Amino acid sequence: MSVSSDMWWSPWREAEGSLILHVDLRPDPDREQQALAVLDHDEQARWNRFLVKKAQRQYALCRAALRINLCERLGCPNRELSFGYLEHGKPFAKVNGAPADVSFNVSHSGQHGLIGFAHRDDFGVDLEVRTPGRDFEGIGSTVYGPRERLALAATTGRDQAVLFYRLWSLKEALIKALGTGFSLSPSRFEVPTPMLEGEPSAVFRFPHRPTDAFWLEDLGEPRFAAARAYRLPTEEAASSKARSR
Repeated sequence: MSVSSDMWWSPWREAEGSLILHVDLRPDPDREQQALAVLDHDEQARWNRFLVKKAQRQYALCRAALRINLCERLGCPNRELSFGYLEHGKPFAKVNGAPADVSFNVSHSGQHGLIGFAHRDDFGVDLEVRTPGRDFEGIGSTVYGPRERLALAATTGRDQAVLFYRLWSLKEALIKALGTGFSLSPSRFEVPTPMLEGEPSAVFRFPHRPTDAFWLEDLGEPRFAAARAYRLPTEEAASSKARSR
């Protein structure tokens, strides 16, 4: 695969068996041309259906970075890499038609993207660029639970924007790790109480799946809100449940 040394992605976080790359989505015609050339026929057709240039750029740069890094991790040429989709649309990688032993997740917002890789199922990452001046309490009333809405109502100004996007990235990462998309309303669950009180990470269980434990981690930084979530192995889930009693 021919790609210049001017890569538009770089390592951002690595821990707990996962690697997260940051993808630079700023306008750059040369990079965008390179990225488009990496995509297969179906992906180029999808790129062409985007009506907004920004959406085209985000898709091409993120998808090409995903392809290039998957091929490197799997040791396969680009032409052998394809994607399948689970029931609710979550993609998985295939090499010569066979499912590959690597999980990944992609998120982008504004001029930033994240691509996470892990050797585990049920893995999700999310990134949200903070946009000030929105009706945070009004929007929050449809996507947040009672304790989350109270926390949001207790803040104002920039602090309210920071909390809104922190909560949203945490919930979105959990939904992506679960893999059911928005068939599960984000208002049906709340982030763990310790994280509402400011802790950077905690164990989480969906109300409708209490036996499955997920590790949830706030990865936010000054440029954007971000989060990572993944399902804990059975033995770790049992240990965390025993400690919480």
